[in-house]
Order: sequence, then structure tokens, then C-alpha cells
Amino acid sequence: MSDEIVVKVHSYGPGRSLALVYIDPVSGKKKAKSAGTTNWREAERLAGELEKELRNGRYAAPSRLSWADFRQRYEAEKGPTLSLKTILAFKSAANHLERVLNPDRLCKLTATALSRFQAKLREEGTREVTIGSTLRHLRAALSWAVDQGLLAAVPKMVIPRTGGARARAVSGEEFDRMLAAVPKTRPHDSAAWAYYLRGLYLGGLRLEESLILSWDDDAPFAIDLTGRRPAFRIAASAQKSRRDERLPMTEDFYRLLMETPEAERTGKVFKLNGLKTRSPITPKRVCRLVSKIGKKAGVVVATVEKRKRVDGKLVTTAAKKFASAHDLRRSFGTRWARRVMPAVLQRLMRHAEIATTMKYYVTMDADAVGDEVWGRNWDVGNTLGNNRPQVARNAEGAPDAATSETPCGNTR
Repeated sequence: MSDEIVVKVHSYGPGRSLALVYIDPVSGKKKAKSAGTTNWREAERLAGELEKELRNGRYAAPSRLSWADFRQRYEAEKGPTLSLKTILAFKSAANHLERVLNPDRLCKLTATALSRFQAKLREEGTREVTIGSTLRHLRAALSWAVDQGLLAAVPKMVIPRTGGARARAVSGEEFDRMLAAVPKTRPHDSAAWAYYLRGLYLGGLRLEESLILSWDDDAPFAIDLTGRRPAFRIAASAQKSRRDERLPMTEDFYRLLMETPEAERTGKVFKLNGLKTRSPITPKRVCRLVSKIGKKAGVVVATVEKRKRVDGKLVTTAAKKFASAHDLRRSFGTRWARRVMPAVLQRLMRHAEIATTMKYYVTMDADAVGDEVWGRNWDVGNTLGNNRPQVARNAEGAPDAATSETPCGNTR
């Protein structure tokens, strides 16, 4: 079939660019592409290159698919393989794109258009972290479009770096302050919220995971006490890696679970309900309440940039980031990073890739390294760690008098 592909040069009149005409090997329809030149020899060279690309299957014509049709296809075909959080994030990103650019065709999402989109969001005062998240979800969708042959290539885009330092782990003393602040924030159900915070701190759970963790065997994310050691049993639908797994839990988290009377070990492990509705609180609401507790306790884990308009001008200011649910998970990873090997930590954190574990948790700053090597009673010896030469012994196991050493290492 590839030998039948021929690209010819056609002229549509004096002064007009020559055209490259060929029969599309997929659709069988006649197509024409501008050569961008009136020079016949140059057009023939371009025709040869295009013919070679067509025969090798490398040429991708600009997509005529509308943006609306593409979005519908992506949500219908790719959406079911994504987590609910991810598909909701894409929908939010797509809504922003339509509001700002309103593209009629997929192929109009060029690098220039996306740069303009980013600049417009920044003018509106959108946080850098939100801009970055929006572009990442759009890039993932456009990459799928390339895989499906709907787009020639993913347009280049510069993902902004978030301002300020990355949030740090919550220390033990700070966590105690957060527990002490619970009754001030949730006076009517403080016991349930204190138990929940301890679960986040000791279990390393993601917020969404923690709210569906169940005692029931048929739950998507459940406590499994049937094995030699207690574990989490996770269905693919409840996990970022999209795999059914049985993963270990730590002993201190297990002891926390055992505080629940056996008769009450049914349904959700962490029962966080609205005071008026008595129905489960949404993840977004739980996230805000945990951050509110962190703020009440005065636990600042990072400084972030915020943009706001003052007298019509966009002003960037520094703002405090208070401890959140994810910072308690970060504390879990940081504590266990010094106790176990990276491969074990990966399983405890439920990371799909060990590179994620190595990037965010298997690191030590200068002070942490100093704590490890200072203040210990290291024996000082030679470069091999020996304090003195080996003592020769006789057949009975006693030191050989002929070769026994003095404390200075000299033979008698």
C-alpha cells in the first residue's frame, strides 16, 4: 500500500504557492497541502519529504476535530480509566480554557494560545499552583489526543513553579498542639476529630482514602485482619495506581484501630458527620476543617505566594500555609524514612513509583545529617575502623604469649 502513495506538485495560478497533492492512505480521499513556496524545485523536494513521511506513517495532518467533540470523547473514552478527582480536575481546567480562549477547534490549542491563556489567568489573580495544575491536566488530555491521532504533537507549554518553599512535615510537638486545638474548633464532636487526626498522623492516609476506609470486607478500601499481619485491602477504584492490592500498615496505627470496641467495628473507620445533617462531611469540607485546626494551633508549614488586585494593580504577597491533612501524611513519610529502606517506605506510602518516594521523602538536610553523625560514641580507630591489631590466640583460645600485645600495640 505504501508504494502506491505518490505526492505531486500542482499549480493553482501564477503568483500563488504551489500545492502538494496526494491520496490520503487512511481515508482514500484526495488532499492538498500548501508547499509554502512558488519555487517548483523546492516544492518537489517538499513533495518527496511528505511522500516519505506518508509511506512511513509519520505524517499527521492538522486536526479538524472541534474542541467540544474532543472534550466529549476524552471524558467518555479516557475518563473511566481516571480517578474521580482527576477527571473533575480536567473538567475544571477545560472550563477555564473555554471561558478564557473558547477554542472552536482542537488544533487551535497552539503554544502561543496556551501561553496567552496562562497570562490571562495570571492577570485575573489566579494562584501559580492553580495555573500549574490546570496546564498539567490539559497537557495530559492533549497527549492522549496525540496517541489517538487527533493531534500532530503536544504544544509546548511552560508549567510555572509554585512560589515559596514546599510544605514541611508536622513535628510531634506541633501535632500535640493540633490535638489540643481540636476542642476549640469542633467542640461538639472533638473526640471523633481527634481520633481522625491521629489516624492521618499514624496511618499516612491520603484524605480521600481516610474518608472511605472501612471495617467492612466488601468496601473498596478496608481493614484486613485475616493475614499474619494487619493490612489495608485496596480495590483498584480506590487507589491512584488503579490496582487491587493488599498493603501493610504500621503497628502504631493498628493499636489506634484497636481502641475502637469490637462491637463498633463496622462501617467507616472515621465517622465524620455534619452536626446538623448527620450525613458524612464532604472531602473538601474535611480538608478545610483540618487546615482550620492547623491554623488554630498556629502550625505554619510553608510560605506561599498570593496575588490580589490593589487599586487595579496585581500585587504578589507572601502568605502563611497552615498544616493540612496532606502535611500529616507527609509527617508519616518523614518519620518512617529514617527507619526503613526506600522500597519498604514506598509500600507504606502506597506510591506507584519508587521515584516519588525518593523525591519527596528519602532526603536529609544538613542538620538532619549532622544529628546522625554527631553526639554518638563512635570508636576512633584506623581507616578500616580497627582500634588495634587482631590478637593471636593459641589452641586453647587464650592469647598467645609470644605475640600478645600491649595497649600500645607493641609485642612483648
